[in-house]
Amino acid sequence: MSGETATVGTLDYRHSPLPVRGDLAAAQKRAWTRLAAPGEWWSGAVRVAIAEETRAAEDCGFCRERKAALSPYAVTGAHETATDLPEVLAEFIHRIRTDPGRLTRRFCDDALAGGLGDAEYVETVGVMATVIAIDSFCDAMGMPRHALPTPVAGEPRRRRPAGAKGGLAWVPTVAPEDLTEAEAGMYDGLSAVNIHRALSLVPAEVTGFFDMDSAHYLPDAQLKDFGTEYRALTHAQIEFLAGRVSAINQCVY
Repeated sequence: MSGETATVGTLDYRHSPLPVRGDLAAAQKRAWTRLAAPGEWWSGAVRVAIAEETRAAEDCGFCRERKAALSPYAVTGAHETATDLPEVLAEFIHRIRTDPGRLTRRFCDDALAGGLGDAEYVETVGVMATVIAIDSFCDAMGMPRHALPTPVAGEPRRRRPAGAKGGLAWVPTVAPEDLTEAEAGMYDGLSAVNIHRALSLVPAEVTGFFDMDSAHYLPDAQLKDFGTEYRALTHAQIEFLAGRVSAINQCVY
């Protein structure tokens, strides 16, 4: 694994080699609290297990072998897992974590055919994105990764947006004009472009992830305010880094 895992359960940056903004640390704490709580489709225990498996995928020998192959479907084997999550979910997590540049519609269809619900698919992506973002922050700072939170008991809410429609992505999404009272506020402070709509089948993942994202990056209102620099890095420097990371990750967004 690329980052050592901490043994403490709190997000504490008092010993960070560089100062960490208070709003950024607070956003990470909110994200870690949300990670442990029951979601729309997964219990808190499953959400934390998804986070654990996301980390384990980095050390999976089968994933490394498949990544080196001409096609991920040219290699057979079994994942080196850290949890007892169902095989279809473990495969889903490992593929996204280790070989996202070669995901195709077949990958999505296989996951759904294997029993993963489309909203479960989206919530899993939201959980993974959350833990990868915070782990990557710790790795970049040269700090141990935070211990995963203790799951909170309770049942998932299991609410599906009435306005969700297919056509934009591999899974249904919710356009701003299709919001109902139940999802009101999902796009508050966001421009509702495709990257915001990607998680909209599970509205809590939109509000939760972009609450954290705006602290790491920039809130939408500040993103296009080129006359003011809100961070230690300028807009141009931020976008240069974002473009470079996207290229390395083979992200075509």
